[in-house]
Amino acid sequence: MNVITRRTLACLALLFLLGCGSPSAPPPAAEAPPTAEASAETAPPAVGTPAPTAPSSGDGLPSPAERGVAQGTGSLAVKSWDETQQWIAAQRGKVVVVDVWSSWCVPCIREFPNLVKLARDHAGDVVCLGFNLDYSGAIGETPESFLDPIGRFLAKQDAAFSNLISSEPAEDVFQRLELGSIPAVLIYDREGQLSKRFDNDDDLYGDEGFTYEKHIVPWIEQLLSRDGDAAPRN
Repeated sequence: MNVITRRTLACLALLFLLGCGSPSAPPPAAEAPPTAEASAETAPPAVGTPAPTAPSSGDGLPSPAERGVAQGTGSLAVKSWDETQQWIAAQRGKVVVVDVWSSWCVPCIREFPNLVKLARDHAGDVVCLGFNLDYSGAIGETPESFLDPIGRFLAKQDAAFSNLISSEPAEDVFQRLELGSIPAVLIYDREGQLSKRFDNDDDLYGDEGFTYEKHIVPWIEQLLSRDGDAAPRN
């Protein structure tokens, strides 16, 4: 799939400022998921980096009572990236797929049905999470203002898995993940370690970009079937 680059986002933001009626698209920047070590919160993610240990109370799942609303086919809540890492840690024993996306990202929307299919086809072994970056931090905008439109989109997609809207502006998330473009997909193994991050910042996947069918699903299937410490191949 193609990617939404920083230059594209800057153009969209300029159009918005000029009053052209374009949706407010945040200029991407980036950082890595924080590890369990507080001192490593700003470090980039690395393969084999464990997610932080989940809190002893609660199951870590998005709760309608926690700044979110329940949707007919899944769940939708507003949470930070740190809270998302706690959610990931609570899923140990299963492979976790975190899809970082936005409604203004055309390739994200194009591949979203394949995320839905992955969640359906591997229910029980794989836990999927959509992490939405529509919130830009613009004046007068709140993360909660996206609950209804994103909820309607998820219902149409029959997205029967957990979904989060970032409580932090998209630019901040890009910086934290050291991410230059979306879509991006992070895969954690059963031990809660980051096994693979798919993005096309370095044009590794060419103009087409990575896809669930060609890249993500095969990686996950190898994770599910691998023996001992054998790692999936690219």
